[in-house]
Amino acid sequence: MSHPSEDQKKAIYEGLSDDQKSKQTYTEWAKDAYNNQYENWMPWIEDKYLAWFGTDNKASYATKDALDKTKVTGISQVDNLQDGVNNLVGGQVGKDGLLAPAGNAVSKEGVNRAERGGKDEQGTYGGAAASVTDPVAKNAKGAGEGLVGGAQSAGGTAADGAKGVGGYVSGFFGGGEKKTDS
Repeated sequence: MSHPSEDQKKAIYEGLSDDQKSKQTYTEWAKDAYNNQYENWMPWIEDKYLAWFGTDNKASYATKDALDKTKVTGISQVDNLQDGVNNLVGGQVGKDGLLAPAGNAVSKEGVNRAERGGKDEQGTYGGAAASVTDPVAKNAKGAGEGLVGGAQSAGGTAADGAKGVGGYVSGFFGGGEKKTDS
């Protein structure tokens, strides 16, 4: 896969209208383009990694990870038993689990949309009904800043939590935070 050279990127930027160029510098434009591609591709890459190299989807991976943090005894036999229970519970929403359809839906429509800021793979908010729902969603963003600001704050907290689930998987690609023992 070839990547555009710096000269090609600058040529694309120079091809923008004067109005668009006045809103962003080249650096801001390039940063936005990178972030847009990352937002589009990373959830797909994470899904493919999990599908090819295991039986987890994002929901089961996050469930197992959250349950792993609940170990309290420090006794190896009890911790081993708890690991088995955690894998059993997490595996039920995984690829071959009883709740796999629910786990896949949560992974695709919940976690992936949260990572993409509420958008689906096509970049729309409403899927098949996007021609109706997207203008409504965009107009709602601008209406009632004070009232919407409070709701966005609460919604942002929930979205940050869901984005963190994707961060667990991103750790496989070097994008996750390094944990240090203190």
